[in-house]
Amino acid sequence: MTKIDIVSGFLGAGKTTLIRKLLQESLSGTKVVLIENEFGEIGIDGGFLKDAGIEIKEMNSGCICCSLVGDFGASLKEVLDVYAPERIIIEPSGVGKLSDVMAAVKNATKDDEVELNSAVAVVDAKKAKMYIKNFGEFFINQIAHAGTVVLSRTDQMPEEKIAEVVAMIREHNAKATVITTPWPALTGDRILATIEGATDLERELMEEALRLHEEHEHEHHHDHDHEHHHEHDHDHEHHHEHEHDHDHDHDHEEHEHEHHHEHDHEHEHHHEHEHHHDHEHEHHHHHADEIFTSFGMETPARYTKEEISHILDELGKEQDYGMILRAKGMVEGDGSWIYFDYTPGESDVRDGSPDVTGRICVIGSDLKEDALKTLFAK
Repeated sequence: MTKIDIVSGFLGAGKTTLIRKLLQESLSGTKVVLIENEFGEIGIDGGFLKDAGIEIKEMNSGCICCSLVGDFGASLKEVLDVYAPERIIIEPSGVGKLSDVMAAVKNATKDDEVELNSAVAVVDAKKAKMYIKNFGEFFINQIAHAGTVVLSRTDQMPEEKIAEVVAMIREHNAKATVITTPWPALTGDRILATIEGATDLERELMEEALRLHEEHEHEHHHDHDHEHHHEHDHDHEHHHEHEHDHDHDHDHEEHEHEHHHEHDHEHEHHHEHEHHHDHEHEHHHHHADEIFTSFGMETPARYTKEEISHILDELGKEQDYGMILRAKGMVEGDGSWIYFDYTPGESDVRDGSPDVTGRICVIGSDLKEDALKTLFAK
């Protein structure tokens, strides 16, 4: 199975720089073919890529999204037949529509062992506002169809401006991961893992919540069985005492009263047991996402360890934020990154390696999302 990754972006956004980083740091030793479809006569940086041992099928005579769709299909099949690569990276024209490129790949490869692995949009954060205003049809199409939006030049911008760019992107794509961390701080492996969708913090925490819930249900069931057995022994003892009392000719009326009381108690217990069993049975078939809800946010903001510790302390206030079962995140700090974990009554704040953007996820029940947004806001 050949993976195909599309790295789109406007002219000058940094597509080739990103591809170079991935080839050098993540894909060395992998059989990769790069297909360039640059608008113009000369392929960008072809010399470097050939020197690195990467095969290139250059298509410099036009734009993939218009006149070259047919030629593109034939060229792609030729690459698959001749090179049988593990991965193909397509760098389309900076003035193309990502949706057209994706459609061309699917049409050209529908009969082959090929997987459209990812669609990336590289966005110059300093020019995003201007591009949306002046080239909206093409620029917004790239953002809207991307699984990952990679911001370039964020090291030249204050965090509040980066946040504005992320908000603009979110207007057109609510689900994509937006990489806001400057590229030099990230390894190629980290970027590739994000592009391939291996950084779903919410899914990871939800699976953990389900596991904790099942463990809790199992322990609760075990404790209930033990408790029921103990109560049964107690009933047996009580019955034995009753027989002993009868041998000593205790008042018959009093005995009847005792016996009636014991019977009511046993009946009551039996009813409670049935109710508990039904309740437990109901929960046994629920998935975590039916029992718990999640709150997640991405942020380029910088925090101090003291601020994060204060936030984690606040999460214990159920009346303000809901019942928090688990929280996890990684955010930029002063000169390093801060990783944190929270479970009720226990929290951990530590240094960690840079992530693609600040990410926070909270799992629990009856979450008060507006209050959580305010708590984590900067």
